[in-house]
Amino acid sequence: MLGKMRKVSTRGDSVAANYAFSPSEDDVIMKHRLLTRTTTTRGDPPLKKLQKKFTSFVSEVDKDKDNNYNDCEKLARAFLQELMTFEILFLKSKAILKEEMNHQILQAQDDIEDLNKQLKESKVERRHKEESETMKVILELENEISALDAENTAGSRLLELRKKQFALL
Repeated sequence: MLGKMRKVSTRGDSVAANYAFSPSEDDVIMKHRLLTRTTTTRGDPPLKKLQKKFTSFVSEVDKDKDNNYNDCEKLARAFLQELMTFEILFLKSKAILKEEMNHQILQAQDDIEDLNKQLKESKVERRHKEESETMKVILELENEISALDAENTAGSRLLELRKKQFALL
């Protein structure tokens, strides 16, 4: 699709697609191009050529002359030839469109794989951060427990000292 431009972040942290046309506009443009083949530069678009051949054939058939059989036959052959040409162009366009869709599917699958990798990396990073925070809290609690143990030991010694002092009195 000519209107689409792909932009991928170089940092690897996000993948985004920017489009010159919205998907609905892009569909309309592609249908118009398939029908008119406006990408060709030689003469009229194939659909217009086909219409002209058909119109000239029908107008010749509508003439009520007895000796126009040969002209009708020539015009019918020209119309059928133009119809086959249009069909070939249509099949080519269909093949190109299918190839483009397959390419986009593969690109989307690659994008999904990249996003899955980023998700896994983010989960690992988050788990490490949570583990780090948990270790920090555990260390603070251990320090607090050590301080309380030291305070308890000091309090027990003081109590023993007071008991001895009281016993001496």
